Amino acid sequence: MNKRLFVFFVTVLAGAMLVAGCGSSDDNDSTTALSKAEFVKQGNAICRKGNEEIEEGFEEFAKEKNLGKNKEPSEADFEEAAETVLVPGVSKQIDGLRALGAPEGDEGEVDQLLTGAEEALEEIEGDPAKATEENGGPFVKVNKEAREYGLTVCGEEENE
Repeated sequence: MNKRLFVFFVTVLAGAMLVAGCGSSDDNDSTTALSKAEFVKQGNAICRKGNEEIEEGFEEFAKEKNLGKNKEPSEADFEEAAETVLVPGVSKQIDGLRALGAPEGDEGEVDQLLTGAEEALEEIEGDPAKATEENGGPFVKVNKEAREYGLTVCGEEENE
C-alpha cells in the first residue's frame, strides 16, 4: 500500500471516532443539566481532544510497526490498530459525552445518538475491517445525527 492508502487508513480510523469525545466533565455541576449550547460546546471540545488522542495513537502505532511510504499496513495491522487504538479511544469519548449529561428535554435524542455510537463501535469490535469501509462504515448514520444535533466535531467526516 502506498502513502496515500496509509493516510486513508489513519484518517478513516481516526474519523470513526466521530461521535465520540474524551475527557472529563470535572467542571460540570452534576445536579444541573447543561443547556444545549453548553453541551454542544463541551461535547465538541471532548471530540476534538479525543480525535487528537486517537490520531496520536495511530501515529505511534504506525511508528512502532514501521508503517509508512514503503510498508503498507496488513489486514492484521488494521485489526490491531482498531482493537488497541480506535475502540478504546472511541469508548472513552462516548463515556465523556455521557458524563456531560443530556440537556433537559433532549435526553432521548442524546441517548439515541450515544447508543448509536456504541452500536457502531460494537460492529467494529466484532469486525475491525468495518472501520476502513470507504462509505464510512458503521458510523455514517450516527455521524449525520451528531452533526444535525450540533456536534459538528463529533460528526465530522474525513474527506481525504
